[in-house]
Amino acid sequence: MTEKEARGWIDAHFAVPRETWDRLERYVAILLSAMDEQNLIAESTRPHVWARHIVDSAQLLMHATSAGEGEWIDLGSGAGLPGIVVACLSDRPVLMVESRRKRIDFLNDAIVHVGVANARVFGGRVESVPATAAAIISARAYAPLPKLFSSALHLSDKNTLWVLPKGRNAQNELEAARPTWQAKAKVEPSVTDGESAIIVARAVQPVARRKGRA
Repeated sequence: MTEKEARGWIDAHFAVPRETWDRLERYVAILLSAMDEQNLIAESTRPHVWARHIVDSAQLLMHATSAGEGEWIDLGSGAGLPGIVVACLSDRPVLMVESRRKRIDFLNDAIVHVGVANARVFGGRVESVPATAAAIISARAYAPLPKLFSSALHLSDKNTLWVLPKGRNAQNELEAARPTWQAKAKVEPSVTDGESAIIVARAVQPVARRKGRA
């Protein structure tokens, strides 16, 4: 996907008004500018930021249409991917969870400069976020699936929709989690990489352990 195709994809799927385009443009500008101070995205993806990062984040919204009302919680938000992009393209409240000080500062600055009043940052570990029932949980390059589920289970209930980009190992990660976690889950292809995929899951819970006989 070229940068021109990436912009066309966003326009076709979200009918983006000028104000939203301006927000996305401002976000890309500060993202690239901040690269001089910290490694927010891989340097090799700088020329392909719209395809590799903006569309890659925006596509998660296409898998979240069945979610109920409530907050979108993004784990290990880092550079704001997908959190800032989701906040730009939807009215849903977005909570970005990040533990690294420089990333927290970047996210708070981005919220102000991009102008996404529906986004906020929790500075700390995922395990420290107060328990709630998010409508949607996302995590991009945060942790392997079993650890991800374990650290964020307190932020979910049976209706929470988990939308998790997992690259080329999506199916393998899902299979690896099955002995300890159960969920109604499926693997969806990514629009930005034919070999990458997204795990979409609901009703995530630990597998009940059977007690041994006395």
